[in-house]
Amino acid sequence: MPYTEIITQSPGPLLAASSSQATSTESTAIRSPAPLLSGRSSSNPDAAPSILARRRSGVVNNLATLSSSILPAFGVLIGGNDLDLKKFIIAPHDRRLWQLFLVVLVIYSAWASPFELAFHKVAIGSLWPVDLMVDGFFAIDIVLTFFVAYLDKSTYLLIDDHKKIAVRYMTKFWLPLDVASTLPFPLIYRVLTGKTKTSAVFGFLNLLRFWRLRRVGKLFARLEKDTRFSYFWTRYVKLICVTLFIVHSVGCFQFWMATQYYDKEKTWIGAELGKFEERSIWICYKYSLYWTITTLTTVGYGDLHPQNTIEKIFSIFFMLFNIGFNAYVIGNMTNLIVHSHYRTFAMRDAINKILRFASSNRLPENLKEQMIAHMHLQHRTQEMQQDEVFQYLPKAIRSSIGQHLFTTTVKDGCYLFKEVSEDLIVQLITEMRAEYFPPKVDIIIQNEIPTDFYIIVSGEMDLLTYKDGTEQVLSKLGPSEMAGEIGVIFNIPQPFTLRSKRLSQVIRISHQHFKQIMQQHADDGARVFSNFIEHLKILQAEILEQITFVTELLGDHLNDLPRRNISRGKASSVARYGNDKVKGVPVNPTTSRALMRLVIHGHHPDELNTTESNKPGKLIHLPGSMEELLQLAEKKFNKARSKIRMSDGSEVEELNALRENDHLFYC
Repeated sequence: MPYTEIITQSPGPLLAASSSQATSTESTAIRSPAPLLSGRSSSNPDAAPSILARRRSGVVNNLATLSSSILPAFGVLIGGNDLDLKKFIIAPHDRRLWQLFLVVLVIYSAWASPFELAFHKVAIGSLWPVDLMVDGFFAIDIVLTFFVAYLDKSTYLLIDDHKKIAVRYMTKFWLPLDVASTLPFPLIYRVLTGKTKTSAVFGFLNLLRFWRLRRVGKLFARLEKDTRFSYFWTRYVKLICVTLFIVHSVGCFQFWMATQYYDKEKTWIGAELGKFEERSIWICYKYSLYWTITTLTTVGYGDLHPQNTIEKIFSIFFMLFNIGFNAYVIGNMTNLIVHSHYRTFAMRDAINKILRFASSNRLPENLKEQMIAHMHLQHRTQEMQQDEVFQYLPKAIRSSIGQHLFTTTVKDGCYLFKEVSEDLIVQLITEMRAEYFPPKVDIIIQNEIPTDFYIIVSGEMDLLTYKDGTEQVLSKLGPSEMAGEIGVIFNIPQPFTLRSKRLSQVIRISHQHFKQIMQQHADDGARVFSNFIEHLKILQAEILEQITFVTELLGDHLNDLPRRNISRGKASSVARYGNDKVKGVPVNPTTSRALMRLVIHGHHPDELNTTESNKPGKLIHLPGSMEELLQLAEKKFNKARSKIRMSDGSEVEELNALRENDHLFYC
């Protein structure tokens, strides 16, 4: 089945199934040699190549999570089967829940490590069993890491070789740091010596658990790319977490320094509480957080302040750190807020530029209002602007979206494309663009060059003409009606002005694209031309009066169409309508010449600088025979001659030799 038939028969499901059907189609058509696909070692050359996939099931459950998927190299087969990994090897994405569970444990470690440094009693008390259990889970993760396949960044191949996995894990210094942050040093000391010691050394060794915080950073990095979550709130939560971590850690460290000073009453907390070591842990912790927050926010009420030299030095460095940290937080928050209102700022700037331009050039008030209304509408419909979305999508998806949105309007509602083939509809819709127009905006201006024609999807518009310097409303256009097609088809200046009456959505196609597509569909060109003639016959008399050129040119067609049987095979030249800028298109004897235009002069081609030769030629429609051409020339120039010559002096004997826009000489 041809590709175009697949699209036209199922426009809607094609888009919905693009993530699965398109992938399976490509995977059956593109295969690479086995050595390029395999991530195995050379010791096993006969093993089947690995098939890259995001999950074992081969199904991407949510397209928003593709940012974290494995990207295969070009030519690599992506299948829907299970990963063909070695025995006891785990795919990277198969342990997402385990990684999320470890992140929860990391949050606990980030809180407990500084807390146990400051309040060492809890390190060998209530928190000790919890610490051992958490360290046990991270020890299990170290072992599992030796069985997790990884993605080679140079080849984007999934490596499942045990040796390569182990070498990579150990050579990047991840293993020593993971082991150091997991070892329970107080327990080891107790086993070796049989004593329980609460030295500050163990408290600082516990701070090695901060190495685990990289897992939280990776989680936030993944959430920022996941479109299912708000980027603003993800960054906001991240900033809050960083702030709370700094407040907690600095507060605990400040309290630890107070406990280590020889004169407890000459410390920042001792001066306030006296014998603070005898007070409750949570009261001391509350004071520590209070001191840190007042310093971090540069409030400094003065009730708690450094009392000795060590605390003053620490406060100096902490306040210097606060300068950078506050700049980081304020900068991020400012960027998030500005980014969320970026389009509003851009619209305001654009409107201010429009007002300055209109004022400096003294534009009329109604034109200035149209410009401002257009900018407001563009801002309101930003997410619905087709070009904003389509620029990132491949042509097949754009075509599917266009069919889903516009097929009913173009095929069933638009008179020009009734009874045409599905192929033509698909190609036209692919090149169409949707636009919105506010009320009282001129979409087409009378006598302008025809560049596009429009199909109204929703809204209402007025068809206007200017007569004796005043505007006259000829007709009102609604959904599924067309405007601008007369100027495009005949390549003449637009005969009417089109103005929106209320908020309207239209789809447009350019003159050039329409002409190129119609040239490939001769049979459909006959049907389009027939529909166009039928439409002209039912137009109001006021409209026909404004397009006298068209009615004169197609007078015979307008009168004889009901009695003529225009077969699809006899009108292929309709596909070449308006091709006045492209010469060299032959006229076939069996081709309709309804739109063939020529320029005829009333003198011999060799006559120069005479009264007759200085007159401009007359644009005519090529008749059906040489006799009719001579009669038409006699009527135009009011004189009888017997020959038609070309510009080089050669005599015209057959109409088949003529080309679009040829210059003829009646002599």
